[in-house]
Parts: sequence; structure tokens; C-alpha cells
Amino acid sequence: MVAGTSHGSPSKLDQLNPGSGPAERLRRAHGLLVAAYGQQWWWPAQTPFEVILGAYLTQNTAWRAVERSLENLRDAGALSLSGLRSISIEQLQELIRPSGFATRKARALKAFVSMVDGEFSGSLEALAAVPTSDLRARLLKLPGVGPETADAMLLYALGHAVPMADEYLRRIVERHRLLNPAPSRNRRGYEALVELTAQAFSSDPAQDRAKLFNEFHALTVAVGKAHCGRTARCAGCPLAPDLELAGAASDHPATGP
Repeated sequence: MVAGTSHGSPSKLDQLNPGSGPAERLRRAHGLLVAAYGQQWWWPAQTPFEVILGAYLTQNTAWRAVERSLENLRDAGALSLSGLRSISIEQLQELIRPSGFATRKARALKAFVSMVDGEFSGSLEALAAVPTSDLRARLLKLPGVGPETADAMLLYALGHAVPMADEYLRRIVERHRLLNPAPSRNRRGYEALVELTAQAFSSDPAQDRAKLFNEFHALTVAVGKAHCGRTARCAGCPLAPDLELAGAASDHPATGP
């Protein structure tokens, strides 16, 4: 373990303990990311329904393309449940074409609207009132909704305190050796990541966890874009102290798209 300085504030290395468990290390990593990047104020949307649209549209595409689709929907007056309900699926496909996979995504969005209308009287508030585990299971039955999309909707649009994961978090967990075996790019790997995240924040007050999960996901995206892409760029990374203490600094191969 790196020794601390005898005077002044402790260094970042002093704040980390190489004997800490994976969940504790991940929770401390959150503090390093907050210090480096500040509050992220996610999700980038004006209404809960816009968050839901974004969660569908961002699948397999860049956010810049999603923004073009959302602007098209806004110009067409379709950036709401009632607006989306009123246009044809052919119109919807054309409006969201910049996001790619327009046919599949349009059908998925129409299926979501049909579910809200048929089961919740067209009310997102009624949908959000369903207990978390039941609501997650219901969302996962919809076409085009996998675990990451479901959790994004739950956390950012419907106010449920659920952790979520993505490829950036998977890379961090693999490169920092927080899970053994490393999480795969499948549903089992995803669930392992969200379980680790849930454990990391389990000691925080329950009323704070939605905000913490919100910020933590946004912060992992920030550090992922800056440092944890296909090829790790560890110089200057806020999480480098943990990587050093984990003994993994020389062994983090490039992974994933």
C-alpha cells in the first residue's frame, strides 16, 4: 500500500484501500468521479416521456442521431404520448430515421404507447406507481426493451431507484478486476454489473439512491468517453489510483466496440 503523506490532505491513493471489496471500491470510485467531473444533471431531456423516447432511440446509435430524431418529433408535435398516439407508424418511422433501425424502433414505441393506454389509462404517473420489480418485469416484456433500456426508463423517467449499467461500466469493472469472472456482454453480465452497483450504494440512505444511481451512471459515461474506450487511456484518469492499487495497471486489454 502506498504510504500517505505526513502533512496536509491525503492523496487519492490514501483514500483507497487495496484490501477493500469490489462494492466498496466502486462506491469510492464514485467519489473520485464526482471530484473530477462534478454533477452531470442527467438525463438530457425536458419531460419523462422524452426520456423514454430517448431510451428507445439511443439503442445502437450515437446520441447526436437521437437528438435529430427528437427534434423531428418535436417539430411534428409528436414529442408526447398524445402526439405519438396520433401519428401513423409510417410517419413515426420517417421522423426517427436518423436514429437508425426505424422500422423496429417505431413498432416498439407504438407498443409502449399501446401498453400505457391499455393498462394504465394513458398515464405515465399510473405506470410509475407500479412497484419496481413488477414494473421492470412488465417493461421487459415489451418489444425492443432489454434490461438496460428498462432500467433507463425506470431510473430517469419513472423515478425508481434502480442501478443501471452499460459498456463503459463493464469495461471499468473488467479492467479494475472488480468481478471474477469478468462480466460478459450478455444479460447475465449486465445483471452482475447492476447487482455490484446496488451493493456499492447499499449503505446509503434509501431516499438518496435514485439520485446516486442517476449520477453514478452519468459519471461512468463521462469517464468512459474520456478514458475507458476500446483502448484504455489511463493517463489522467480519475480512477487510475484504484487501478494501481488493484494491481491491474499493466493488464487491461482493449475490449468491446
